[in-house]
Amino acid sequence: MPQPAWSPKRDRQYEHIKDSLLERGSSEDKAEEIAARTVNKERARAGEAREASRTSIDDVSSSRRGGLRSHSGSGGRTYDQLRNEARQKGIRGRSTMTKAELLRAVDR
Repeated sequence: MPQPAWSPKRDRQYEHIKDSLLERGSSEDKAEEIAARTVNKERARAGEAREASRTSIDDVSSSRRGGLRSHSGSGGRTYDQLRNEARQKGIRGRSTMTKAELLRAVDR
């Protein structure tokens, strides 16, 4: 799915991201979509694209976001991730819990 407008660097970036996602068990279609979106966002941030959405430019970069939103990052799981886990486990009162309370409830 590499685009004709992409530079050799972006082609390599696309293949690297796609291969990495396939190794982690993503489907071929999902891996291609995520890799293309990531490369296109990086192109927009670098000024290589003709048009760029506001979120492509103003949002946290793709490479930085991956570390921030991972489960094992410096802050651990986010409040939203904990709340969703609590919902899946059927924990009552989760909407009024703090992050620390959610963490204790989910890890029990």
